[in-house]
Amino acid sequence: MTSSPGRSQGWVAVFGVPIVLGILSMAGLLAALLLGDVGRYLSWLAVGAPGLVIAWTWLRLKLH
Repeated sequence: MTSSPGRSQGWVAVFGVPIVLGILSMAGLLAALLLGDVGRYLSWLAVGAPGLVIAWTWLRLKLH
């Protein structure tokens, strides 16, 4: 069974950003646990990234 070239990359278009945000959040939580003071600031950035993406998407939809 063969798949078309466009179909094989369809899952990346759907799940790519959520996977990256999940990995970033997990890395931020681990940084907070393992890296002390520096990890605290890295974790705020990493764990806050999904909220920033949601706000950016909401504003884009609101303006169009």
